[in-house]
Amino acid sequence: MENDFLQLFFYLLPAIVVGLVSYYFFSLHTSNEEKRRRFILHKENQKQSLPLRLQAYERLSLFLERISPGNLLLRVNPVSSNKEDYERLLIRHIEQEFEHNLAQQIYVSDQCWNAVRASKNATISIIRRTNMSDKIENSNKLREVILTDLFDNHPPSETGLAFVKKEVRELF
Repeated sequence: MENDFLQLFFYLLPAIVVGLVSYYFFSLHTSNEEKRRRFILHKENQKQSLPLRLQAYERLSLFLERISPGNLLLRVNPVSSNKEDYERLLIRHIEQEFEHNLAQQIYVSDQCWNAVRASKNATISIIRRTNMSDKIENSNKLREVILTDLFDNHPPSETGLAFVKKEVRELF
């Protein structure tokens, strides 16, 4: 009986080895096919999403250029000589531009979006801080002081724009 069991085992051993080797190669083949399909799907998605991502970077670049204090002050003229009214007008323009581009955050990295937000907040901070000065009496003086400060310091939007450009270069 024991001899029959041993003989049966030796007859089944090659079948078991062939079965295990077949299973290994079949699972390896299936895994490679899955990776190939994922690669093709990823490549197709890249074809469709790359133009959208580039458009988002373009819009964020335009936003940063538009909120740059030099461009903003030239584009948005004061309605009255009241410096607080002009401050609110400038900040409202920045916020409207930002809200208009809010959806672009889904196409860019979190670091890039944070850099854009930080540039926006820093620009608003510059406007508010300058307006708090006792030397500023009216809206034209506010414009003049902000523009004069730009000669000494780089605008925050320049830093944000540099980050956006760096991220776009990494795409290619």
